[in-house]
Amino acid sequence: MTIGGERDFGTAQAWEALGGAPELVERVRYAGSGNLGDGPLPVRELARATVAVCALAAGELGAVRAGKTTGDRPPLVVDEGAVATAFVSERHLRVRGRAPVTFAPLSGFWQAADGWVRTHANYPHHEAALVRALGLPSPAPEALRAAVAGRTAVEVQELAYGAGGLAVAVAERYGDPQPLVETVRTTGDRERGRGRVLGEAPPGRPVAGVRVLDLTRVIAGPVATRTLGLLGADVLRIDAPGLPEADDAYADTGFGKRSALLDLARAGDREVFEGLLAEADVVVTGYRPGALERHGLGAGELLERRPGLVVAELCAWGWRAPEPWAGRRGFDSLVQAGYGIAAGCAGPDGTPGVLPAQALDHGTGYLVAAGVMRALAGGGGCRLRFSLAGTGSWLVRGLAGGARATGGGAAYSAEPWLRETGSGYGVLRHAVSPFGEWAGGPSRWGTDRAVWLPR
Repeated sequence: MTIGGERDFGTAQAWEALGGAPELVERVRYAGSGNLGDGPLPVRELARATVAVCALAAGELGAVRAGKTTGDRPPLVVDEGAVATAFVSERHLRVRGRAPVTFAPLSGFWQAADGWVRTHANYPHHEAALVRALGLPSPAPEALRAAVAGRTAVEVQELAYGAGGLAVAVAERYGDPQPLVETVRTTGDRERGRGRVLGEAPPGRPVAGVRVLDLTRVIAGPVATRTLGLLGADVLRIDAPGLPEADDAYADTGFGKRSALLDLARAGDREVFEGLLAEADVVVTGYRPGALERHGLGAGELLERRPGLVVAELCAWGWRAPEPWAGRRGFDSLVQAGYGIAAGCAGPDGTPGVLPAQALDHGTGYLVAAGVMRALAGGGGCRLRFSLAGTGSWLVRGLAGGARATGGGAAYSAEPWLRETGSGYGVLRHAVSPFGEWAGGPSRWGTDRAVWLPR
Protein backbone atom coordinates (compact mmCIF):
# COMPACT_ATOMS: atom_id res chain seq x y z
CA MET A 1 0.00 0.00 0.00
CA THR A 2 1.13 3.54 -0.54
CA ILE A 3 0.27 6.56 1.56
CA GLY A 4 1.98 9.76 0.56
CA GLY A 5 4.26 7.74 -1.73
CA GLU A 6 5.40 5.30 0.96
CA ARG A 7 4.43 1.67 1.48
CA ASP A 8 2.43 0.93 4.62
CA PHE A 9 4.74 -0.97 6.96
CA GLY A 10 2.21 -3.18 8.78
CA THR A 11 0.30 -4.25 5.69
CA ALA A 12 3.50 -5.22 3.90
CA GLN A 13 4.70 -7.22 6.92
CA ALA A 14 1.46 -9.15 7.36
CA TRP A 15 1.12 -9.89 3.64
CA GLU A 16 4.71 -11.13 3.50
CA ALA A 17 4.08 -13.41 6.50
CA LEU A 18 1.12 -14.90 4.62
CA GLY A 19 3.30 -15.53 1.57
CA GLY A 20 1.57 -12.98 -0.65
CA ALA A 21 3.12 -11.38 -3.71
CA PRO A 22 4.68 -8.07 -2.52
CA GLU A 23 3.41 -6.03 -5.48
CA LEU A 24 -0.23 -6.63 -4.51
CA VAL A 25 0.25 -4.53 -1.38
CA GLU A 26 0.44 -1.46 -3.60
CA ARG A 27 -3.30 -1.80 -4.31
CA VAL A 28 -4.40 -0.92 -0.76
CA ARG A 29 -5.55 2.55 0.28
CA TYR A 30 -6.98 3.62 3.62
CA ALA A 31 -9.84 6.06 4.11
CA GLY A 32 -11.85 7.35 7.04
CA SER A 33 -10.96 7.58 10.69
CA GLY A 34 -11.07 5.28 13.72
CA ASN A 35 -10.25 5.51 17.41
CA LEU A 36 -7.66 2.78 17.97
CA GLY A 37 -4.53 4.91 17.76
CA ASP A 38 -4.33 6.59 21.18
CA GLY A 39 -1.95 4.36 23.09
CA PRO A 40 1.66 3.23 23.45
CA LEU A 41 1.33 0.39 20.93
CA PRO A 42 0.37 0.51 17.23
CA VAL A 43 -3.08 -1.07 17.54
CA ARG A 44 -4.51 1.04 14.72
CA GLU A 45 -1.78 -0.24 12.41
CA LEU A 46 -2.44 -3.86 13.46
CA ALA A 47 -6.19 -3.56 12.95
CA ARG A 48 -6.16 -2.00 9.51
CA ALA A 49 -3.31 -4.20 8.26
CA THR A 50 -5.05 -7.45 9.24
CA VAL A 51 -8.26 -6.35 7.54
CA ALA A 52 -6.31 -5.20 4.49
CA VAL A 53 -4.50 -8.50 3.99
CA CYS A 54 -7.80 -10.32 4.39
CA ALA A 55 -9.23 -8.14 1.62
CA LEU A 56 -6.16 -8.79 -0.53
CA ALA A 57 -6.54 -12.55 -0.03
CA ALA A 58 -10.24 -12.36 -0.92
CA GLY A 59 -9.41 -10.49 -4.13
CA GLU A 60 -6.66 -12.94 -5.00
CA LEU A 61 -8.94 -15.97 -4.49
CA GLY A 62 -11.70 -14.36 -6.55
CA ALA A 63 -9.26 -13.65 -9.37
CA VAL A 64 -7.87 -17.19 -9.30
CA ARG A 65 -11.37 -18.64 -9.46
CA ALA A 66 -12.19 -16.38 -12.39
CA GLY A 67 -8.98 -17.31 -14.19
CA LYS A 68 -7.72 -13.72 -14.08
CA THR A 69 -4.55 -12.06 -12.88
CA THR A 70 -4.58 -9.79 -9.82
CA GLY A 71 -2.03 -7.22 -10.96
CA ASP A 72 -4.37 -4.98 -12.94
CA ARG A 73 -7.19 -4.75 -10.41
CA PRO A 74 -8.31 -1.31 -9.11
CA PRO A 75 -7.21 0.06 -5.72
CA LEU A 76 -8.61 -1.68 -2.66
CA VAL A 77 -9.97 0.82 -0.12
CA VAL A 78 -10.14 -0.09 3.59
CA ASP A 79 -12.29 2.23 5.70
CA GLU A 80 -10.74 2.73 9.12
CA GLY A 81 -14.09 3.62 10.65
CA ALA A 82 -15.45 0.21 9.71
CA VAL A 83 -12.28 -1.46 11.01
CA ALA A 84 -12.39 0.34 14.37
CA THR A 85 -16.06 -0.53 14.84
CA ALA A 86 -15.59 -4.19 13.93
CA PHE A 87 -12.60 -4.55 16.27
CA VAL A 88 -14.85 -3.85 19.26
CA SER A 89 -17.96 -5.55 17.87
CA GLU A 90 -18.68 -7.21 21.23
CA ARG A 91 -18.95 -3.78 22.89
CA HIS A 92 -21.43 -2.49 20.31
CA LEU A 93 -23.70 -5.52 20.61
CA ARG A 94 -27.17 -5.02 22.06
CA VAL A 95 -29.52 -7.96 22.50
CA ARG A 96 -33.10 -6.69 22.51
CA GLY A 97 -31.69 -3.40 23.77
CA ARG A 98 -29.60 -4.99 26.53
CA ALA A 99 -25.85 -4.45 26.68
CA PRO A 100 -23.93 -7.72 27.21
CA VAL A 101 -21.64 -8.31 30.16
CA THR A 102 -18.18 -8.18 28.62
CA PHE A 103 -16.29 -9.40 31.70
CA ALA A 104 -17.68 -11.27 34.71
CA PRO A 105 -17.13 -10.00 38.29
CA LEU A 106 -14.20 -12.39 38.91
CA SER A 107 -12.46 -11.44 35.64
CA GLY A 108 -9.88 -8.68 35.88
CA PHE A 109 -6.64 -7.48 37.47
CA TRP A 110 -5.95 -8.27 41.12
CA GLN A 111 -2.97 -7.18 43.24
CA ALA A 112 -0.90 -10.05 44.60
CA ALA A 113 1.77 -9.96 47.29
CA ASP A 114 4.49 -9.30 44.69
CA GLY A 115 2.72 -7.92 41.63
CA TRP A 116 -0.48 -8.33 39.66
CA VAL A 117 -2.61 -11.21 38.37
CA ARG A 118 -5.17 -11.24 35.57
CA THR A 119 -8.06 -13.70 35.91
CA HIS A 120 -10.66 -14.84 33.39
CA ALA A 121 -13.88 -16.28 34.81
CA ASN A 122 -16.49 -15.45 32.16
CA TYR A 123 -17.51 -19.09 31.77
CA PRO A 124 -19.19 -20.76 34.78
CA HIS A 125 -16.77 -23.72 34.80
CA HIS A 126 -13.79 -21.35 34.88
CA GLU A 127 -15.33 -19.36 37.72
CA ALA A 128 -15.99 -22.55 39.69
CA ALA A 129 -12.40 -23.70 39.14
CA LEU A 130 -11.00 -20.37 40.35
CA VAL A 131 -13.16 -20.46 43.47
CA ARG A 132 -12.06 -24.04 44.13
CA ALA A 133 -8.37 -23.39 43.45
CA LEU A 134 -8.12 -20.48 45.90
CA GLY A 135 -10.54 -21.88 48.48
CA LEU A 136 -12.82 -18.84 48.25
CA PRO A 137 -15.74 -18.80 50.71
CA SER A 138 -17.94 -17.36 47.94
CA PRO A 139 -17.66 -16.26 44.28
CA ALA A 140 -17.45 -12.62 45.32
CA PRO A 141 -14.83 -10.09 44.15
CA GLU A 142 -13.98 -9.23 47.77
CA ALA A 143 -13.15 -12.86 48.52
CA LEU A 144 -10.96 -13.13 45.43
CA ARG A 145 -9.18 -9.87 46.21
CA ALA A 146 -8.29 -11.07 49.70
CA ALA A 147 -7.14 -14.49 48.52
CA VAL A 148 -4.88 -13.06 45.82
CA ALA A 149 -3.38 -10.41 48.11
CA GLY A 150 -1.90 -13.06 50.39
CA ARG A 151 -0.16 -15.02 47.63
CA THR A 152 2.46 -14.39 44.99
CA ALA A 153 1.24 -13.81 41.45
CA VAL A 154 2.79 -17.02 40.14
CA GLU A 155 1.30 -19.01 43.01
CA VAL A 156 -2.18 -17.78 42.11
CA GLN A 157 -1.49 -18.55 38.45
CA GLU A 158 -0.37 -22.13 39.08
CA LEU A 159 -3.14 -22.88 41.57
CA ALA A 160 -5.73 -21.68 39.07
CA TYR A 161 -4.34 -23.61 36.11
CA GLY A 162 -3.91 -26.70 38.25
CA ALA A 163 -7.63 -26.66 39.06
CA GLY A 164 -8.75 -26.00 35.47
CA GLY A 165 -9.14 -22.25 35.97
CA LEU A 166 -7.48 -19.25 34.36
CA ALA A 167 -5.16 -16.74 36.00
CA VAL A 168 -1.93 -15.28 34.65
CA ALA A 169 0.79 -13.34 36.44
CA VAL A 170 1.28 -9.96 34.79
CA ALA A 171 4.69 -10.03 33.11
CA GLU A 172 6.95 -6.99 33.27
CA ARG A 173 8.69 -7.69 29.95
CA TYR A 174 7.56 -8.82 26.54
CA GLY A 175 7.40 -12.56 25.98
CA ASP A 176 9.58 -14.58 23.65
CA PRO A 177 9.20 -13.84 19.92
CA GLN A 178 6.56 -15.87 18.11
CA PRO A 179 5.88 -16.12 14.35
CA LEU A 180 2.83 -14.34 12.99
CA VAL A 181 1.90 -17.38 10.91
CA GLU A 182 3.45 -20.76 10.21
CA THR A 183 2.63 -22.67 7.03
CA VAL A 184 3.21 -26.41 6.72
CA ARG A 185 2.27 -28.07 3.45
CA THR A 186 1.44 -31.73 3.07
CA THR A 187 4.27 -34.08 2.21
CA GLY A 188 4.50 -36.27 -0.85
CA ASP A 189 3.09 -35.58 -4.29
CA ARG A 190 1.89 -31.95 -4.41
CA GLU A 191 -0.86 -32.83 -6.86
CA ARG A 192 -2.13 -35.47 -4.42
CA GLY A 193 -2.49 -32.72 -1.87
CA ARG A 194 -4.66 -30.47 -3.97
CA GLY A 195 -8.17 -29.82 -2.78
CA ARG A 196 -11.40 -29.74 -4.72
CA VAL A 197 -11.18 -27.66 -7.89
CA LEU A 198 -13.16 -24.46 -7.37
CA GLY A 199 -15.06 -22.86 -10.23
CA GLU A 200 -15.81 -19.19 -10.72
CA ALA A 201 -17.38 -17.40 -7.75
CA PRO A 202 -20.00 -14.62 -7.70
CA PRO A 203 -18.64 -11.07 -7.28
CA GLY A 204 -17.85 -10.28 -3.66
CA ARG A 205 -18.17 -13.95 -2.63
CA PRO A 206 -14.80 -15.53 -3.39
CA VAL A 207 -15.34 -18.38 -0.90
CA ALA A 208 -18.72 -19.42 -2.34
CA GLY A 209 -19.20 -23.18 -2.46
CA VAL A 210 -16.43 -23.83 0.08
CA ARG A 211 -17.42 -25.84 3.15
CA VAL A 212 -15.77 -24.71 6.39
CA LEU A 213 -15.94 -26.89 9.50
CA ASP A 214 -15.66 -24.47 12.41
CA LEU A 215 -14.20 -25.95 15.63
CA THR A 216 -13.57 -22.65 17.41
CA ARG A 217 -14.94 -20.68 20.36
CA VAL A 218 -15.03 -17.18 21.88
CA ILE A 219 -13.65 -14.45 19.52
CA ALA A 220 -10.58 -15.06 17.34
CA GLY A 221 -11.63 -18.25 15.55
CA PRO A 222 -15.28 -17.20 15.27
CA VAL A 223 -14.23 -13.84 13.77
CA ALA A 224 -12.30 -15.77 11.12
CA THR A 225 -15.22 -18.03 10.28
CA ARG A 226 -17.88 -15.33 10.31
CA THR A 227 -15.69 -13.43 7.83
CA LEU A 228 -15.40 -16.50 5.59
CA GLY A 229 -19.17 -16.89 5.86
CA LEU A 230 -19.77 -13.32 4.76
CA LEU A 231 -17.49 -13.93 1.80
CA GLY A 232 -19.58 -16.88 0.66
CA ALA A 233 -18.46 -20.00 2.55
CA ASP A 234 -20.89 -22.53 4.03
CA VAL A 235 -19.67 -22.40 7.64
CA LEU A 236 -20.88 -25.01 10.12
CA ARG A 237 -19.76 -24.65 13.71
CA ILE A 238 -19.68 -27.82 15.81
CA ASP A 239 -19.53 -27.79 19.61
CA ALA A 240 -19.79 -30.39 22.34
CA PRO A 241 -23.14 -30.24 24.17
CA GLY A 242 -21.41 -30.26 27.56
CA LEU A 243 -19.41 -27.09 26.87
CA PRO A 244 -21.97 -24.37 26.22
CA GLU A 245 -21.08 -21.05 24.61
CA ALA A 246 -22.23 -17.80 26.18
CA ASP A 247 -25.31 -16.53 24.36
CA ASP A 248 -23.93 -13.01 24.05
CA ALA A 249 -20.65 -14.26 22.61
CA TYR A 250 -22.45 -16.25 19.94
CA ALA A 251 -24.88 -13.43 19.21
CA ASP A 252 -21.83 -11.37 18.24
CA THR A 253 -19.76 -13.97 16.39
CA GLY A 254 -22.48 -16.28 15.03
CA PHE A 255 -23.18 -14.23 11.90
CA GLY A 256 -22.44 -15.95 8.61
CA LYS A 257 -22.62 -19.49 9.95
CA ARG A 258 -24.77 -22.25 11.40
CA SER A 259 -24.24 -24.03 14.72
CA ALA A 260 -24.84 -27.65 15.74
CA LEU A 261 -23.96 -29.89 18.69
CA LEU A 262 -22.22 -33.26 18.46
CA ASP A 263 -20.80 -35.42 21.24
CA LEU A 264 -17.79 -37.17 19.71
CA ALA A 265 -17.84 -39.75 22.52
CA ARG A 266 -21.14 -41.08 21.13
CA ALA A 267 -20.86 -43.41 18.16
CA GLY A 268 -23.80 -41.88 16.29
CA ASP A 269 -22.56 -38.32 16.68
CA ARG A 270 -19.02 -39.34 15.74
CA GLU A 271 -20.37 -40.91 12.56
CA VAL A 272 -22.18 -37.68 11.68
CA PHE A 273 -19.01 -35.70 12.33
CA GLU A 274 -16.94 -38.00 10.13
CA GLY A 275 -19.47 -37.49 7.35
CA LEU A 276 -19.14 -33.72 7.66
CA LEU A 277 -15.37 -33.97 7.67
CA ALA A 278 -15.39 -36.12 4.54
CA GLU A 279 -17.07 -33.30 2.59
CA ALA A 280 -15.30 -30.31 4.19
CA ASP A 281 -12.81 -28.16 2.29
CA VAL A 282 -11.52 -26.24 5.31
CA VAL A 283 -11.23 -27.03 9.03
CA VAL A 284 -10.55 -24.19 11.48
CA THR A 285 -9.64 -25.25 15.02
CA GLY A 286 -9.32 -23.11 18.12
CA TYR A 287 -8.77 -25.57 20.95
CA ARG A 288 -5.51 -25.71 22.85
CA PRO A 289 -2.77 -27.94 21.40
CA GLY A 290 -3.43 -31.60 22.10
CA ALA A 291 -7.16 -31.30 22.75
CA LEU A 292 -8.33 -32.55 19.35
CA GLU A 293 -5.54 -35.12 19.09
CA ARG A 294 -7.27 -37.05 21.88
CA HIS A 295 -10.13 -37.61 19.43
CA GLY A 296 -7.85 -38.49 16.53
CA LEU A 297 -8.55 -35.11 14.96
CA GLY A 298 -5.19 -33.37 15.13
CA ALA A 299 -4.15 -31.35 12.08
CA GLY A 300 -1.58 -33.91 10.99
CA GLU A 301 -4.13 -36.72 11.26
CA LEU A 302 -6.72 -34.75 9.30
CA LEU A 303 -4.30 -34.04 6.46
CA GLU A 304 -3.14 -37.62 6.37
CA ARG A 305 -6.74 -38.70 5.83
CA ARG A 306 -7.68 -35.76 3.58
CA PRO A 307 -4.54 -34.43 1.86
CA GLY A 308 -6.46 -31.69 0.07
CA LEU A 309 -7.84 -30.04 3.21
CA VAL A 310 -6.92 -26.60 4.42
CA VAL A 311 -6.44 -26.86 8.20
CA ALA A 312 -5.98 -23.63 10.16
CA GLU A 313 -4.98 -24.06 13.81
CA LEU A 314 -5.29 -21.32 16.41
CA CYS A 315 -4.00 -21.32 19.99
CA ALA A 316 -3.35 -18.75 22.71
CA TRP A 317 0.28 -18.90 23.77
CA GLY A 318 2.05 -19.95 20.58
CA TRP A 319 3.14 -23.25 19.13
CA ARG A 320 6.75 -22.56 20.10
CA ALA A 321 6.02 -21.35 23.62
CA PRO A 322 8.01 -23.05 26.40
CA GLU A 323 6.27 -25.70 28.45
CA PRO A 324 3.84 -25.69 30.08
CA TRP A 325 2.50 -22.64 28.21
CA ALA A 326 2.21 -24.15 24.73
CA GLY A 327 -0.62 -26.42 25.85
CA ARG A 328 -2.43 -24.04 28.18
CA ARG A 329 -5.76 -22.35 27.68
CA GLY A 330 -5.80 -18.62 27.19
CA PHE A 331 -7.80 -15.61 26.10
CA ASP A 332 -6.83 -12.24 24.63
CA SER A 333 -6.88 -10.50 28.03
CA LEU A 334 -4.66 -13.19 29.56
CA VAL A 335 -2.15 -13.11 26.70
CA GLN A 336 -1.97 -9.32 27.03
CA ALA A 337 -1.13 -9.84 30.72
CA GLY A 338 1.30 -12.72 30.34
CA TYR A 339 3.07 -11.31 27.31
CA GLY A 340 3.96 -7.96 28.91
CA ILE A 341 1.44 -5.85 27.00
CA ALA A 342 -0.66 -5.08 30.08
CA ALA A 343 2.40 -3.84 31.97
CA GLY A 344 3.40 -1.73 28.98
CA CYS A 345 -0.04 -0.09 29.07
CA ALA A 346 0.04 0.55 32.84
CA GLY A 347 -1.46 3.72 34.26
CA PRO A 348 0.35 6.35 36.35
CA ASP A 349 -0.37 4.40 39.55
CA GLY A 350 1.16 1.20 38.16
CA THR A 351 -2.13 -0.61 37.60
CA PRO A 352 -1.84 -2.77 34.46
CA GLY A 353 -3.73 -1.52 31.43
CA VAL A 354 -5.31 -2.97 28.31
CA LEU A 355 -5.29 -2.34 24.60
CA PRO A 356 -8.17 -0.21 23.23
CA ALA A 357 -9.64 -3.39 21.72
CA GLN A 358 -9.20 -7.12 22.08
CA ALA A 359 -6.93 -6.64 19.13
CA LEU A 360 -5.07 -9.94 19.46
CA ASP A 361 -8.38 -11.78 19.06
CA HIS A 362 -9.82 -9.74 16.22
CA GLY A 363 -6.53 -9.26 14.38
CA THR A 364 -5.72 -12.96 14.55
CA GLY A 365 -9.22 -13.75 13.28
CA TYR A 366 -8.70 -11.71 10.11
CA LEU A 367 -5.25 -13.23 9.63
CA VAL A 368 -6.73 -16.74 9.88
CA ALA A 369 -9.38 -15.89 7.27
CA ALA A 370 -6.70 -14.42 5.01
CA GLY A 371 -4.50 -17.49 5.40
CA VAL A 372 -7.37 -19.83 4.57
CA MET A 373 -8.22 -17.90 1.40
CA ARG A 374 -4.59 -17.81 0.28
CA ALA A 375 -4.38 -21.58 0.84
CA LEU A 376 -7.54 -22.14 -1.21
CA ALA A 377 -6.11 -19.99 -4.00
CA GLY A 378 -3.04 -22.22 -3.95
CA GLY A 379 -5.07 -25.40 -4.34
CA GLY A 380 -5.47 -26.56 -0.73
CA GLY A 381 -3.49 -29.26 1.03
CA CYS A 382 -2.13 -26.84 3.61
CA ARG A 383 -1.67 -26.59 7.38
CA LEU A 384 -1.56 -23.11 8.92
CA ARG A 385 -0.76 -22.13 12.50
CA PHE A 386 -1.70 -18.88 14.24
CA SER A 387 -1.65 -17.73 17.86
CA LEU A 388 -2.69 -14.75 19.94
CA ALA A 389 0.88 -14.58 21.23
CA GLY A 390 2.17 -14.50 17.65
CA THR A 391 -0.04 -11.52 16.89
CA GLY A 392 1.08 -9.94 20.17
CA SER A 393 4.72 -10.51 19.26
CA TRP A 394 4.16 -8.78 15.93
CA LEU A 395 2.44 -5.87 17.70
CA VAL A 396 5.30 -5.19 20.12
CA ARG A 397 8.22 -6.08 17.87
CA GLY A 398 7.39 -5.98 14.15
CA LEU A 399 4.83 -3.19 13.99
CA ALA A 400 6.56 -1.16 16.69
CA GLY A 401 9.58 -0.90 14.39
CA GLY A 402 7.70 1.10 11.79
CA ALA A 403 6.40 4.64 11.66
CA ARG A 404 2.97 5.21 13.19
CA ALA A 405 0.20 5.95 10.71
CA THR A 406 -0.71 9.56 10.10
CA GLY A 407 -3.91 11.10 8.81
CA GLY A 408 -7.45 10.07 9.62
CA GLY A 409 -7.88 12.95 12.03
CA ALA A 410 -11.59 13.42 11.40
CA ALA A 411 -14.02 12.75 14.21
CA TYR A 412 -14.95 9.09 14.52
CA SER A 413 -18.44 7.77 15.11
CA ALA A 414 -19.46 4.12 15.10
CA GLU A 415 -23.02 4.87 14.00
CA PRO A 416 -22.48 4.46 10.23
CA TRP A 417 -21.28 0.91 10.91
CA LEU A 418 -24.07 -0.26 13.23
CA ARG A 419 -27.21 -2.10 12.15
CA GLU A 420 -30.26 -3.79 13.67
CA THR A 421 -31.00 -7.33 12.53
CA GLY A 422 -33.34 -10.07 13.66
CA SER A 423 -31.78 -13.25 15.06
CA GLY A 424 -32.45 -16.32 17.17
CA TYR A 425 -31.84 -14.08 20.18
CA GLY A 426 -34.24 -11.35 19.09
CA VAL A 427 -33.32 -8.04 17.50
CA LEU A 428 -29.59 -7.37 17.65
CA ARG A 429 -27.79 -4.08 17.28
CA HIS A 430 -24.42 -5.06 15.91
CA ALA A 431 -21.37 -3.90 14.02
CA VAL A 432 -21.14 -4.70 10.33
CA SER A 433 -18.08 -6.40 8.91
CA PRO A 434 -15.41 -4.32 7.17
CA PHE A 435 -16.33 -6.48 4.14
CA GLY A 436 -20.04 -5.69 4.07
CA GLU A 437 -23.30 -6.76 5.67
CA TRP A 438 -24.62 -10.21 6.50
CA ALA A 439 -27.86 -11.36 4.96
CA GLY A 440 -29.35 -12.08 8.39
CA GLY A 441 -28.60 -12.60 12.05
CA PRO A 442 -27.33 -15.74 13.75
CA SER A 443 -29.54 -18.59 14.88
CA ARG A 444 -29.34 -19.62 18.52
CA TRP A 445 -26.17 -21.51 19.39
CA GLY A 446 -26.41 -25.25 18.83
CA THR A 447 -29.87 -25.28 17.21
CA ASP A 448 -29.03 -26.00 13.58
CA ARG A 449 -28.80 -29.40 11.89
CA ALA A 450 -25.35 -30.92 11.49
CA VAL A 451 -25.53 -31.06 7.70
CA TRP A 452 -23.94 -29.19 4.83
CA LEU A 453 -26.06 -26.97 2.62
CA PRO A 454 -26.40 -28.05 -1.02
CA ARG A 455 -23.61 -26.65 -3.15
